[in-house]
Amino acid sequence: MSFKKDFVWGVATAAAQIEGAAIEDGRGLSIWDVFAEQPGNVYEGHTPAIACDHYHRLDEDVTLLVGLGIGAYRFSVAWTRIFPNGKGEVSPKGLEFYHRLIDLLLKNNITPYMTLFHWDYPYALETQGGWMNKDSPKWFADYASVIAKEFGDKVKHYITFNEPQCFIGHGYNTGKHAPGHRRTKRDLVLMAHNVMLAHGVAVQAIREAVPDAKIGFAPMARVYIPDTNSPDDINAARQMYFDAGVDNFTNTVTWWSDPVMLGRYPKEATGFSELSKHLPDCWLEDLKTIHQPLDFYGQNIYQGYRCRAGKNGPERVLHKVGMPKNALDWPIVPEAMYWSVNNLYQRYKTPIIITENGMSCHDTVSLDGKVHDPNRIDFTHRYLLALQKASQDGADVRGYFHWSFMDNYEWAEGYKERFGLVYVDFETFKRTPKESYTWYRDMILANGENL
Repeated sequence: MSFKKDFVWGVATAAAQIEGAAIEDGRGLSIWDVFAEQPGNVYEGHTPAIACDHYHRLDEDVTLLVGLGIGAYRFSVAWTRIFPNGKGEVSPKGLEFYHRLIDLLLKNNITPYMTLFHWDYPYALETQGGWMNKDSPKWFADYASVIAKEFGDKVKHYITFNEPQCFIGHGYNTGKHAPGHRRTKRDLVLMAHNVMLAHGVAVQAIREAVPDAKIGFAPMARVYIPDTNSPDDINAARQMYFDAGVDNFTNTVTWWSDPVMLGRYPKEATGFSELSKHLPDCWLEDLKTIHQPLDFYGQNIYQGYRCRAGKNGPERVLHKVGMPKNALDWPIVPEAMYWSVNNLYQRYKTPIIITENGMSCHDTVSLDGKVHDPNRIDFTHRYLLALQKASQDGADVRGYFHWSFMDNYEWAEGYKERFGLVYVDFETFKRTPKESYTWYRDMILANGENL
C-alpha cells in the first residue's frame, strides 16, 4: 500500500553540520565553534570549521538532491551567518547564500523546509546569558522576523526549533554538547520556558510577515513501546512516554510539547510542583504566547525502549540479548515509529511530519568504488513500514525526512558517525551516493508501494 498522493518525501541536514566556511563572509562564532576548540569535547578534536564544505559545493549538492527525486529539503539557517553577533547588523553575504540555495531548490521543484535553529547558538549571545537572559525570546523573534521578511516570498514552510531536549538537555544539563555546561534545575526550567516563549513569538513574527506560512516544531524524546499488545502494557508505555518527572524533564516529549501544542504544562509531570516554582512569575500569561496554532507537528524518531505494567506501575524491560543496534550503539526498534506517531497524534490532534529518522553505519568505499549499506536500507524499510501502519491506523502523517542527506559533522562524535545517504570523504570532499541513496530514490518513485 502506498502513502497518500501528496505525501512529502525529503531529506534533512543542519547548517553547522554541513556548511563549513566558519569564518568566511562575515559569519560569527557559534557556541559549537568555541566548544569544539576545547580539547576533549569532541571526538579526536574534530571541528565544524570545514564540515562537508557545502558552502562552496552548493551546485554539486543540489544536483545530488535532485537525483534523489525528493519533493522537499529540510535545512537549517546558521543564525550567525545572518546576524554575526546574534542581533544587530545583518550580513548581506549570509542572506545571499541562502537565497542561492533556495533558488536552486525551487528551480528544481524541491520545496524548502527551513529550520530556524538547529543548535548553533550565537556565541556573542551566550556571553550575555543565552537562554537564561529574559531578552532571549526577543532575540530569536527578531531573527525569525528578518528571515521571514527576507525569504517569505519563496519559503512557505518553517520549523522553529530542532530538538530542544538536546540543545538544552545536553548543552546545559549533561554538558556533553555545546556550550558544555551543567546547570541547576532552577536554571534549566527557566531556560526551557524561554525557549518555548521564543518559539511562540517567532511563530507570531513569521505569520505577520508570511500569512500563508506553514509552521511546525521538531522535538524528540525517548520512545517507550509496550512489551506486549495487552491493554495494560500499552497504557504503561504511554504513561512512561508522557511522564515528565523531576530528574528527566529536559529529555521528555510532554514538558516541551504540551505548552506548545496544548497551552499547559503536562499533567503527567510527576514533579511539577517542585519544578514549577522555578518558572517566572508571568509563566501562566506566557503560555498564551507559547501556544500558537501550528500547521504540523514534527518529530525526530530513532530508537525505543520496551515497557510493561509492573506491580508498582510501569517498568522498563531490558533489551533482548544481541538485539540489533546502530554504529552509535542505539537500539534499532522499528515499533518506536508506530507507537510514537500513534500516541502523539492522539494527544495533539495535529498532522505529523517525521522530521528526522535514520541510521549511523560503519560505511566505507569498497574496492568496487561503491558504498554498500544494506543495514541502512533495512532500517529505513522497517521504520517506514511502521510509519505506514500508523497512517493506516488513523494518524494523519504528512511527510518523512530521512536523516541525513550526507555524512556530516555529528556534533560531539565529530566525523566518526555516518548517517548519510551520500558518503563524504572528509579529506577530498568527494561525494559518493550509497546504495541506500538509490533505494530511497526508487521508494520515493513508488510512493512506498514497494515497501
